[in-house]
Amino acid sequence: MIKNLSFRNFYSFADDTVIDFALGKKPTPTGYDIDINGERYNKAIAVIGANGSGKTQFLKPLAFLRWFIANSFLGSDPEQDIPFVAHLLYDELPSHFEIEFMVGDTDYRYLLELTAKEVLFEALYEKTSSQFSYLFKREKSEQGYHFKHKGFPFPKAQAEKLRGNTSLISAAHSYDIEAAKPFIDFFSRIETNVASAGRRHFHHGALVRAATAFQKAPELQKRMSKALSTFDLGLKSVDIRKLTARDDTGQEEDFYLPFGIHTADDGRTFELSFVEESSGTQSAFALLEPILKTLHQGGIAVIDEIDNDLHPHLVPHLLEWFEFEHTNPHQAQIIFTCHTPEVLNLLQKHQIYLVEKHNQQSEAWRLDDMTGLRADDNLYAKYMAGALGATPEL
Repeated sequence: MIKNLSFRNFYSFADDTVIDFALGKKPTPTGYDIDINGERYNKAIAVIGANGSGKTQFLKPLAFLRWFIANSFLGSDPEQDIPFVAHLLYDELPSHFEIEFMVGDTDYRYLLELTAKEVLFEALYEKTSSQFSYLFKREKSEQGYHFKHKGFPFPKAQAEKLRGNTSLISAAHSYDIEAAKPFIDFFSRIETNVASAGRRHFHHGALVRAATAFQKAPELQKRMSKALSTFDLGLKSVDIRKLTARDDTGQEEDFYLPFGIHTADDGRTFELSFVEESSGTQSAFALLEPILKTLHQGGIAVIDEIDNDLHPHLVPHLLEWFEFEHTNPHQAQIIFTCHTPEVLNLLQKHQIYLVEKHNQQSEAWRLDDMTGLRADDNLYAKYMAGALGATPEL
C-alpha cells in the first residue's frame, strides 16, 4: 500500500507536490477506506482539472518510479539518459522523489534525487519502532559513488561502480540479491496506462497486449468477459483467440486477439473481431486489463483519463470494484484522472485532488485542504460554479 508520495521539479511541477493517501480520523468512514492499526488511507483518489493543467504529469511519478526501481537496470542502455524531464524552467536543477509505502506489515521510505544523466542520491529506509533506519544509502560525490548499507547485502565495491542511470534496487534484483525482491514485487504491482511521454493513447496494439495478458490469466479473462457483457456494449461474451501473421521478414508469429460474441433476441449469434468493435468497446477492453489485474493481485492502478471513450455511467461501476471487499480482497488502490465532474458526487473531499497551472507551473491540492469547505457541501455544484478552481478559463 502506498501511504504518500512527494516530488518536485518533475515535468510541469516545479515546487514540492504531495499525493497523500492518508485521511486522518475526522472524515466519515466510507467503503474506500483502508484501516491499518487505527490509521486510515484512501483506496481511491480522483484527479480533476482543465486540459493542459498537469493532471497526467501528476500521475507520472508513480509510473516513473515503477519503471526506475523495477526495470531500469535491464531496461535501459548503459549510456542512455534516464527517461524523464525536469521542469523546463529549472532543468539545471535535480528532481526529487520521496515515497512512503508498506510491504506486509512494515513501513518503508524510498528517497531519490537525480538528473536525466545520473542518480545523485538514492536511499531506502525501514521503520523500526517510531523511527526510520536506512537499509542502504547511495550518494554521488566528485570521487564517484559512496555506498553504505545495513541489512541490504549488495557488495559495496559493486554498488559504488554501478552506472548512474539505474536504481540500485533494480541492479540488486538482477544480481539475485534476495533482499531486493519484495521491493521489485511491490513496484511491479503499479499498473498504469501512463508512460514517460504521457498516456499511452489507444491503438490496436493495445488490444493485442491486453489479450495476451488475459490469455495468461484465465480467471481475469473470465471476469473481463463478464464485465464487458454487463456494460451494455451489445456483447454476450468475449473470446480470445490465437492467430498467426507474418512479420516484415516473412516469419510467422502468433498473437492473441479478442472477438466479441453478439446474440440477438431471437437467439441468433454473430461475432466481430475487436478491431471492428466500437472505440468505446475497445477502450473498455484495454482499460480492464490493468484494473482487474490490480484488483486480483493488490497494488495500485494509476489510470489517466479513466473515462476516455467510456460512458460516464461506467466510471461508478469501475470504482465500486475497489470499494467492496468481495471485489477488492487485497485492498488495492486506484488513482485516476478524468473529465467527468460527476465523480465529485461519488467521492468525498479527501479523495479528490484538483490541478491547475499558473505561470507555466502546475500545482495540486486535495479538497479537504481548502478552508471553509464542509463535508456536506455539494462538491459537484461548487466545482461547476467555479468556486473550487481547476476549471478552464474560457
